[in-house]
Amino acid sequence: MSRKYQGLIVLNTKSLEGSVDDLVGAISKELEAEGAKLEKISQLGRRQFAYNSRHLEAGHYVNYIFQGAPDTVAKIQGRLRLNGHVHLQHFQRLA
Repeated sequence: MSRKYQGLIVLNTKSLEGSVDDLVGAISKELEAEGAKLEKISQLGRRQFAYNSRHLEAGHYVNYIFQGAPDTVAKIQGRLRLNGHVHLQHFQRLA
């Protein structure tokens, strides 16, 4: 059974050597490697935080819409936790 999810990921671009688009593509490949079928990727741009979070003042927000099995989100969260450029991640199931 495949369900539809939305994932908001905040990227740490402070020490990024390549472009932001390359990083967004790399994150997309990690999602697909865990079984997600991407439908839409929306780059929301760089936004200031209300307060410093782990020595960062801002982050690049990216919204991913994808389909996957119920256990896909847990696998993705575990994988992205190991990526140093992912600052925050939040997933929710869409109706």
